[in-house]
Amino acid sequence: MSNLLARLLEEKPFLLADGATGTNLFARGLPVGGAPELWNVEVPEKIAALYSDFIEAGSDLILTNSFGGNSCRLKLHGAQHRVAELNEATARIARETVARRGREVVVAGSMGPTGELFAPLGPLNRKAAAEIFAEQAVALAAGGADVLWIETMSSREELEAALQGGRQTGLPLVCTLSFDTNGRTMMGLSPAELAKLCRESTEPPFAFGANCGVGAAELLAGLLSLDDGIPEEAVVVAKANCGIPEFVNGEIRYTGTPALMADYARLAFDAGARIIGGCCGTTPAHISAMREALDNHARGHRPTLAMVESKLGAISDGAKALQVLDALAYEKPRPRRARRRRR
Repeated sequence: MSNLLARLLEEKPFLLADGATGTNLFARGLPVGGAPELWNVEVPEKIAALYSDFIEAGSDLILTNSFGGNSCRLKLHGAQHRVAELNEATARIARETVARRGREVVVAGSMGPTGELFAPLGPLNRKAAAEIFAEQAVALAAGGADVLWIETMSSREELEAALQGGRQTGLPLVCTLSFDTNGRTMMGLSPAELAKLCRESTEPPFAFGANCGVGAAELLAGLLSLDDGIPEEAVVVAKANCGIPEFVNGEIRYTGTPALMADYARLAFDAGARIIGGCCGTTPAHISAMREALDNHARGHRPTLAMVESKLGAISDGAKALQVLDALAYEKPRPRRARRRRR
């Protein structure tokens, strides 16, 4: 099977991903508490417009509107029987939008967590979870996704189940965790543990990294920690929130400006990421600024935490301490990973 993502990465030093789906759809009229995935069939023109806006801003890779498209999440809206319909629809809309734009853009089928806990803490087991993710993955593939993008995971069990389900399609797999609690995921996974999981897997994902979290500075701290434990050929992903969320006049707003996200994009590239984008709060305007920043930037030295803080804001003490522990685990000092030359 042709791997468009791999080919584009051979041709380019980086790929620019898109920004937020949910927060941009809320800005376009999605009601609070509504299921974004239902818009794939109710107002497909709005989904197509968002995809098109990100491509126009410079994205080389767009995520489908299917983050909550598994049966567990859709059950909250009485739509658990519509997994195939909704996921096929969003991938097809993305595929058609890319075709109209006239350049190669990767369509990544977004797959988020189920929202359920695994046994013994909750009702879900590995076999059932893998089947849930496989149902969604097959539908995304049928709609035309180039890759499956497993994102915002926090537990090892759910990540492994999602990878298992996704493998049934034969599509390349990308996975990202959300390191949002003092440098760890909600279920306690560290960047080093993600690196170890991917490094030792018999069928490792094509690319992996971090998304969401509590801001660009914190995500980059995790990325720097992750980078210490992975081989040279690994493809690293950075997809940070647009600054820090704040509750203003009854609405959640993100503090990140286009200039801040441009700084983040340059630092992420210097830290070793080859797929760089934005998560919650990131608009096409932010992506446009990131495109310009990366196009005019030659990879520099690996940034320090102090450099990240000076550009993007404070990093939690927990994330700093975790990076020290990870460095010791990797027996620092050690040579920095070799980097591909800018073409």
